[in-house]
Amino acid sequence: MKIIGIILGVVLLIYIGYRTYRFMNLDKGLGKKIEQGAVILDVRTPSEYKTGHIEGSINLQLSRLHAAELPLDKTKTYITVCSHGLRSVKAMNLLKEKGYKVFNGGALADLESEMEEQNKRAGTADR
Repeated sequence: MKIIGIILGVVLLIYIGYRTYRFMNLDKGLGKKIEQGAVILDVRTPSEYKTGHIEGSINLQLSRLHAAELPLDKTKTYITVCSHGLRSVKAMNLLKEKGYKVFNGGALADLESEMEEQNKRAGTADR
């Protein structure tokens, strides 16, 4: 029983660390940036993208971002998103190194929540 408790404790610590890392690396105000024309760049695989994505997003999987030439416009702002948030951080860093203006949107569910909150705030402001 003691070993099970230790394992559960370690798993809990890893999970808390992971969630903290995601929260600390997630850019703020993304809903506003999207309203201002930022493009959502979904860096999951095409099969993951087909299972569900944010309408209007572009799918360009992380492994393709290493290419010398990318089908992206350097005059636009991008927000990276993936399934759990780790690939979006990697994609953001790769794109920043190549001179793109990019923000981390984290996990798909997190960005969708941010967009819903922005829509609620905008709806309240319109009244």
